[in-house]
Amino acid sequence: MKKQIKVVGAVIKNDQNQILCALRSPEMSMPNYWEFPGGKIEKNEKPEEALVREIKEELGCEIAVSELVEDVIHEYPNIIVNLITYEAKIISGTPVANEHAKIEWKEISVLKELEWAPADLPTVEKLII
Repeated sequence: MKKQIKVVGAVIKNDQNQILCALRSPEMSMPNYWEFPGGKIEKNEKPEEALVREIKEELGCEIAVSELVEDVIHEYPNIIVNLITYEAKIISGTPVANEHAKIEWKEISVLKELEWAPADLPTVEKLII
């Protein structure tokens, strides 16, 4: 049986309605794919709490989590990922790519041009509608 993990991702918008996109570094699994920043949900942690913690660790800023965007189960060759994405806004700090190769603010209209991790694609589809 494949290992299953629950992860969260933040759809962070700025005042120009751009989305913060993160490029997975060569050291990460699935390198060089774009994703919404976030990470694993720890035991006894609510998804929203995990997202606040992960963004603080990964990007060094504080966010406010709002509405659920998408809840996806994606089966990769060696793992099953349950990715839950939420809309979020930065309330303090400036995002820095501590773990990712880079982070960039992108217009919603160009999101489809990026090579996204497969589990993130349903969220991208939902945003561009």
